[in-house]
Amino acid sequence: MHATRWALIALGILGLSACGSIPSPSSSPSGAPIPVLGTENFYADLLAQIGGPRVTASSILNDPSADPHAYEASPAIAKLVADSKLVIVNGIGYDNFMEKLLGASTRPDRVVINVQDILGVKDDVNVHVWYDPATMPKVADAATAALAKLDPENAAYFAQQQARYLAALKPLNDKIASLKAKYPGAPIAFTENVAGYLTDAIGLNVLTPPSFMEAIESGTDPAPADVAAERDLITGHKVKVLLYNSQVTSPLTEQIRDLAIKNNVPVVPVAETIPKEFRTFQDWQLAQLDDLEKALAK
Repeated sequence: MHATRWALIALGILGLSACGSIPSPSSSPSGAPIPVLGTENFYADLLAQIGGPRVTASSILNDPSADPHAYEASPAIAKLVADSKLVIVNGIGYDNFMEKLLGASTRPDRVVINVQDILGVKDDVNVHVWYDPATMPKVADAATAALAKLDPENAAYFAQQQARYLAALKPLNDKIASLKAKYPGAPIAFTENVAGYLTDAIGLNVLTPPSFMEAIESGTDPAPADVAAERDLITGHKVKVLLYNSQVTSPLTEQIRDLAIKNNVPVVPVAETIPKEFRTFQDWQLAQLDDLEKALAK
Protein backbone atom coordinates (compact mmCIF):
# COMPACT_ATOMS: atom_id res chain seq x y z
CA MET A 1 0.00 0.00 0.00
CA HIS A 2 1.06 3.54 -0.48
CA ALA A 3 2.05 5.31 2.74
CA THR A 4 0.15 8.41 1.70
CA ARG A 5 -0.63 10.75 4.57
CA TRP A 6 -4.14 11.94 5.10
CA ALA A 7 -5.01 15.60 4.91
CA LEU A 8 -4.68 17.10 8.38
CA ILE A 9 -7.78 19.24 8.25
CA ALA A 10 -11.00 17.58 9.30
CA LEU A 11 -13.92 17.98 6.94
CA GLY A 12 -17.12 19.51 8.33
CA ILE A 13 -20.21 17.89 6.90
CA LEU A 14 -23.40 19.91 6.70
CA GLY A 15 -26.65 18.38 7.88
CA LEU A 16 -29.50 17.82 5.47
CA SER A 17 -32.22 20.45 5.30
CA ALA A 18 -35.46 19.44 6.94
CA CYS A 19 -38.64 19.03 4.95
CA GLY A 20 -42.16 17.71 5.34
CA SER A 21 -43.83 17.61 8.75
CA ILE A 22 -40.71 17.06 10.83
CA PRO A 23 -40.70 19.50 13.75
CA SER A 24 -37.94 22.04 14.03
CA PRO A 25 -35.42 21.28 16.77
CA SER A 26 -35.40 23.43 19.87
CA SER A 27 -32.21 25.06 21.08
CA SER A 28 -30.34 23.54 23.98
CA PRO A 29 -29.79 25.68 27.08
CA SER A 30 -26.44 26.79 25.69
CA GLY A 31 -27.95 27.42 22.26
CA ALA A 32 -24.89 25.93 20.58
CA PRO A 33 -24.98 22.87 18.32
CA ILE A 34 -23.39 19.72 19.75
CA PRO A 35 -19.88 19.08 18.37
CA VAL A 36 -19.88 15.50 17.05
CA LEU A 37 -17.25 13.49 15.22
CA GLY A 38 -17.41 10.52 12.90
CA THR A 39 -13.86 9.26 12.52
CA GLU A 40 -14.75 8.21 8.97
CA ASN A 41 -16.79 10.62 6.88
CA PHE A 42 -19.71 8.23 6.34
CA TYR A 43 -20.25 8.13 10.11
CA ALA A 44 -20.01 11.93 10.24
CA ASP A 45 -22.58 12.05 7.45
CA LEU A 46 -24.89 9.83 9.50
CA LEU A 47 -24.52 12.17 12.49
CA ALA A 48 -25.20 15.20 10.28
CA GLN A 49 -28.33 13.64 8.81
CA ILE A 50 -29.75 12.58 12.17
CA GLY A 51 -28.58 15.58 14.18
CA GLY A 52 -29.51 18.24 11.63
CA PRO A 53 -28.84 21.79 12.85
CA ARG A 54 -28.50 20.53 16.43
CA VAL A 55 -25.01 19.18 15.66
CA THR A 56 -21.78 20.31 14.07
CA ALA A 57 -20.41 17.17 12.42
CA SER A 58 -16.78 16.66 11.48
CA SER A 59 -14.69 13.76 10.24
CA ILE A 60 -11.03 12.80 10.15
CA LEU A 61 -10.78 10.14 7.44
CA ASN A 62 -12.31 11.85 4.45
CA ASP A 63 -9.74 11.93 1.64
CA PRO A 64 -10.76 9.45 -1.11
CA SER A 65 -7.24 9.52 -2.57
CA ALA A 66 -5.43 8.57 0.64
CA ASP A 67 -4.74 5.38 2.56
CA PRO A 68 -6.62 5.27 5.89
CA HIS A 69 -4.17 2.71 7.24
CA ALA A 70 -1.34 5.26 6.94
CA TYR A 71 -3.08 8.06 8.83
CA GLU A 72 -1.05 10.14 11.27
CA ALA A 73 -2.84 12.49 13.65
CA SER A 74 -1.94 16.16 14.16
CA PRO A 75 -2.46 18.69 16.99
CA ALA A 76 -5.45 20.10 15.09
CA ILE A 77 -7.06 16.67 14.96
CA ALA A 78 -6.31 16.10 18.65
CA LYS A 79 -8.19 19.31 19.48
CA LEU A 80 -11.10 18.27 17.27
CA VAL A 81 -11.38 15.00 19.18
CA ALA A 82 -11.03 16.76 22.54
CA ASP A 83 -13.90 19.13 21.72
CA SER A 84 -16.31 16.45 20.48
CA LYS A 85 -19.13 15.29 22.77
CA LEU A 86 -20.10 12.33 20.58
CA VAL A 87 -17.59 10.24 18.64
CA ILE A 88 -18.12 7.27 16.34
CA VAL A 89 -15.17 4.97 15.65
CA ASN A 90 -15.16 1.97 13.34
CA GLY A 91 -12.94 -0.31 15.43
CA ILE A 92 -11.63 -3.67 14.13
CA GLY A 93 -8.19 -2.07 13.88
CA TYR A 94 -9.25 0.33 11.14
CA ASP A 95 -8.87 3.53 13.17
CA ASN A 96 -6.67 2.48 16.08
CA PHE A 97 -5.13 5.97 16.28
CA MET A 98 -8.38 7.12 17.93
CA GLU A 99 -7.63 5.17 21.10
CA LYS A 100 -4.69 7.43 21.89
CA LEU A 101 -6.55 10.60 20.92
CA LEU A 102 -9.59 9.75 23.04
CA GLY A 103 -7.41 8.68 25.95
CA ALA A 104 -5.53 11.98 25.86
CA SER A 105 -8.72 14.04 26.22
CA THR A 106 -11.11 12.20 28.51
CA ARG A 107 -14.31 14.03 29.41
CA PRO A 108 -17.23 12.68 31.45
CA ASP A 109 -19.92 14.00 29.10
CA ARG A 110 -18.54 12.38 25.94
CA VAL A 111 -20.29 9.42 24.33
CA VAL A 112 -18.16 7.08 22.22
CA ILE A 113 -19.84 4.67 19.82
CA ASN A 114 -17.63 1.80 18.70
CA VAL A 115 -19.18 0.14 15.65
CA GLN A 116 -17.27 -3.08 16.26
CA ASP A 117 -18.89 -3.35 19.69
CA ILE A 118 -22.34 -2.62 18.27
CA LEU A 119 -21.95 -5.39 15.71
CA GLY A 120 -20.36 -7.79 18.19
CA VAL A 121 -17.65 -8.86 15.75
CA LYS A 122 -14.06 -9.97 16.38
CA ASP A 123 -10.84 -8.40 15.17
CA ASP A 124 -10.36 -10.92 12.36
CA VAL A 125 -13.35 -9.88 10.21
CA ASN A 126 -13.35 -7.67 7.13
CA VAL A 127 -12.91 -4.16 8.56
CA HIS A 128 -15.08 -2.45 5.92
CA VAL A 129 -18.32 -3.13 7.81
CA TRP A 130 -20.09 -0.04 6.45
CA TYR A 131 -20.52 -2.01 3.22
CA ASP A 132 -22.76 -4.47 5.08
CA PRO A 133 -26.38 -3.33 4.54
CA ALA A 134 -27.18 -4.25 8.15
CA THR A 135 -24.52 -1.99 9.70
CA MET A 136 -25.67 1.58 9.21
CA PRO A 137 -29.19 1.07 10.64
CA LYS A 138 -27.56 -0.26 13.84
CA VAL A 139 -25.20 2.72 13.98
CA ALA A 140 -28.17 5.02 13.41
CA ASP A 141 -29.93 3.47 16.42
CA ALA A 142 -26.91 4.05 18.63
CA ALA A 143 -26.35 7.59 17.35
CA THR A 144 -29.98 8.56 17.87
CA ALA A 145 -29.91 7.25 21.43
CA ALA A 146 -26.64 9.08 22.13
CA LEU A 147 -27.94 12.38 20.74
CA ALA A 148 -31.11 12.04 22.81
CA LYS A 149 -28.97 11.51 25.89
CA LEU A 150 -26.90 14.62 25.14
CA ASP A 151 -29.90 16.75 24.15
CA PRO A 152 -33.07 15.26 25.72
CA GLU A 153 -35.29 18.16 24.62
CA ASN A 154 -34.77 17.16 20.99
CA ALA A 155 -35.17 13.39 21.36
CA ALA A 156 -38.34 13.38 19.22
CA TYR A 157 -36.62 15.42 16.52
CA PHE A 158 -33.67 13.02 16.39
CA ALA A 159 -36.06 10.07 16.13
CA GLN A 160 -37.79 11.73 13.17
CA GLN A 161 -34.45 12.42 11.50
CA GLN A 162 -33.41 8.81 12.04
CA ALA A 163 -36.57 7.68 10.26
CA ARG A 164 -35.60 9.87 7.30
CA TYR A 165 -32.08 8.42 7.29
CA LEU A 166 -33.41 4.87 7.25
CA ALA A 167 -35.93 5.70 4.52
CA ALA A 168 -33.06 7.00 2.38
CA LEU A 169 -31.38 3.59 2.71
CA LYS A 170 -34.36 1.82 1.11
CA PRO A 171 -33.28 2.46 -2.50
CA LEU A 172 -29.97 0.74 -1.68
CA ASN A 173 -31.73 -2.31 -0.28
CA ASP A 174 -34.07 -2.38 -3.26
CA LYS A 175 -31.13 -2.24 -5.67
CA ILE A 176 -29.34 -5.02 -3.80
CA ALA A 177 -32.46 -7.20 -4.00
CA SER A 178 -32.80 -6.48 -7.71
CA LEU A 179 -29.18 -7.38 -8.44
CA LYS A 180 -29.47 -10.53 -6.36
CA ALA A 181 -32.46 -11.62 -8.44
CA LYS A 182 -30.79 -10.82 -11.76
CA TYR A 183 -27.21 -11.99 -11.20
CA PRO A 184 -27.12 -14.79 -8.60
CA GLY A 185 -23.67 -16.33 -8.39
CA ALA A 186 -22.16 -14.07 -11.04
CA PRO A 187 -18.34 -14.45 -10.93
CA ILE A 188 -16.34 -11.36 -10.00
CA ALA A 189 -12.80 -10.43 -8.96
CA PHE A 190 -11.42 -7.98 -6.39
CA THR A 191 -8.11 -6.24 -6.00
CA GLU A 192 -8.96 -5.93 -2.30
CA ASN A 193 -11.96 -7.12 -0.32
CA VAL A 194 -13.40 -3.67 0.36
CA ALA A 195 -16.99 -4.26 -0.77
CA GLY A 196 -17.14 -7.92 0.22
CA TYR A 197 -20.13 -7.53 2.52
CA LEU A 198 -22.04 -5.85 -0.29
CA THR A 199 -21.20 -8.44 -2.94
CA ASP A 200 -22.09 -11.19 -0.46
CA ALA A 201 -25.48 -9.55 0.08
CA ILE A 202 -26.02 -9.54 -3.69
CA GLY A 203 -24.92 -13.18 -3.94
CA LEU A 204 -21.97 -12.63 -6.26
CA ASN A 205 -19.17 -15.21 -6.41
CA VAL A 206 -15.71 -13.78 -5.68
CA LEU A 207 -13.09 -15.88 -7.48
CA THR A 208 -10.00 -13.90 -6.43
CA PRO A 209 -7.81 -16.03 -4.12
CA PRO A 210 -8.42 -14.88 -0.51
CA SER A 211 -4.67 -14.90 0.12
CA PHE A 212 -4.21 -12.43 -2.76
CA MET A 213 -6.71 -9.99 -1.22
CA GLU A 214 -5.24 -10.42 2.26
CA ALA A 215 -1.75 -9.65 0.99
CA ILE A 216 -2.93 -6.52 -0.81
CA GLU A 217 -4.75 -5.28 2.29
CA SER A 218 -1.75 -5.90 4.54
CA GLY A 219 0.62 -4.18 2.12
CA THR A 220 2.65 -7.27 1.30
CA ASP A 221 3.38 -8.96 -2.01
CA PRO A 222 0.95 -11.74 -2.96
CA ALA A 223 2.46 -15.11 -3.80
CA PRO A 224 3.36 -15.46 -7.50
CA ALA A 225 0.81 -18.26 -7.85
CA ASP A 226 -1.93 -15.99 -6.50
CA VAL A 227 -0.95 -13.21 -8.89
CA ALA A 228 -1.02 -15.68 -11.78
CA ALA A 229 -4.46 -16.91 -10.70
CA GLU A 230 -5.79 -13.34 -10.51
CA ARG A 231 -4.43 -12.50 -13.94
CA ASP A 232 -5.92 -15.71 -15.38
CA LEU A 233 -9.37 -14.74 -14.12
CA ILE A 234 -9.14 -11.64 -16.27
CA THR A 235 -7.32 -12.83 -19.38
CA GLY A 236 -9.47 -15.96 -19.44
CA HIS A 237 -12.65 -13.88 -19.05
CA LYS A 238 -13.68 -15.99 -16.09
CA VAL A 239 -15.17 -12.99 -14.24
CA LYS A 240 -17.77 -10.45 -15.30
CA VAL A 241 -16.40 -7.54 -13.26
CA LEU A 242 -13.26 -6.40 -11.44
CA LEU A 243 -13.97 -4.36 -8.31
CA TYR A 244 -10.97 -2.10 -7.84
CA ASN A 245 -10.07 -0.26 -4.62
CA SER A 246 -9.59 3.21 -6.05
CA GLN A 247 -8.47 4.68 -2.73
CA VAL A 248 -5.64 2.38 -1.68
CA THR A 249 -3.61 1.38 -4.72
CA SER A 250 -0.24 -0.17 -5.50
CA PRO A 251 1.68 -0.84 -8.73
CA LEU A 252 0.29 -4.39 -8.71
CA THR A 253 -3.35 -3.40 -8.26
CA GLU A 254 -2.94 -0.78 -10.99
CA GLN A 255 -1.51 -3.47 -13.28
CA ILE A 256 -4.50 -5.71 -12.56
CA ARG A 257 -6.88 -2.84 -13.31
CA ASP A 258 -5.09 -2.05 -16.57
CA LEU A 259 -5.13 -5.73 -17.52
CA ALA A 260 -8.91 -5.80 -17.02
CA ILE A 261 -9.36 -2.72 -19.20
CA LYS A 262 -7.17 -4.24 -21.90
CA ASN A 263 -9.20 -7.43 -21.84
CA ASN A 264 -12.58 -5.65 -21.83
CA VAL A 265 -13.47 -6.80 -18.34
CA PRO A 266 -15.52 -3.99 -16.75
CA VAL A 267 -13.82 -2.24 -13.83
CA VAL A 268 -15.93 -0.82 -10.98
CA PRO A 269 -14.00 1.48 -8.63
CA VAL A 270 -14.94 1.29 -4.95
CA ALA A 271 -13.66 3.64 -2.25
CA GLU A 272 -13.22 3.52 1.51
CA THR A 273 -14.68 6.97 2.21
CA ILE A 274 -17.37 9.11 0.59
CA PRO A 275 -15.81 10.88 -2.42
CA LYS A 276 -16.31 14.63 -2.50
CA GLU A 277 -18.73 14.54 -5.44
CA PHE A 278 -21.39 12.76 -3.36
CA ARG A 279 -23.62 14.54 -0.87
CA THR A 280 -24.49 11.60 1.37
CA PHE A 281 -23.58 7.99 2.16
CA GLN A 282 -26.75 6.88 0.41
CA ASP A 283 -25.90 8.80 -2.78
CA TRP A 284 -22.41 7.30 -2.84
CA GLN A 285 -23.47 3.71 -2.26
CA LEU A 286 -26.29 3.90 -4.79
CA ALA A 287 -23.91 5.28 -7.43
CA GLN A 288 -21.52 2.37 -6.85
CA LEU A 289 -24.40 -0.10 -7.12
CA ASP A 290 -25.53 1.54 -10.36
CA ASP A 291 -21.99 1.17 -11.74
CA LEU A 292 -21.92 -2.48 -10.67
CA GLU A 293 -25.28 -3.11 -12.34
CA LYS A 294 -24.06 -1.60 -15.63
CA ALA A 295 -20.92 -3.72 -15.47
CA LEU A 296 -22.78 -6.95 -14.74
CA ALA A 297 -25.19 -6.25 -17.60
CA LYS A 298 -22.40 -6.18 -20.18
